[in-house]
Amino acid sequence: MEINNDLIDKLSALAKLEFEGEDKEVIKADLTKMLGFVEKLNNVDTEGVEPLIYMTDEESVMREDVAQSVISQEEALKNAPQKDSYYFKVPKVLKKG
Repeated sequence: MEINNDLIDKLSALAKLEFEGEDKEVIKADLTKMLGFVEKLNNVDTEGVEPLIYMTDEESVMREDVAQSVISQEEALKNAPQKDSYYFKVPKVLKKG
């Protein structure tokens, strides 16, 4: 694959980035190094090597999901800086329109 300015322009448009002058040359050099590395990986003999699906043989190490005591609505609102009967009052963050 040839890495030229047209390819850099296409990739930068897809990524919504802009590269000028020296930056394009740096990107070209980086892409060339990356493709060279991938080409080396293509030449590695993987005959007889099973694909790695999981990094470990262990089963799920997650703890059991157990319900615990819950606080009441009144307790939750007790120390709220602002509240409106049954709800927390928070500043508006979305604009209409």
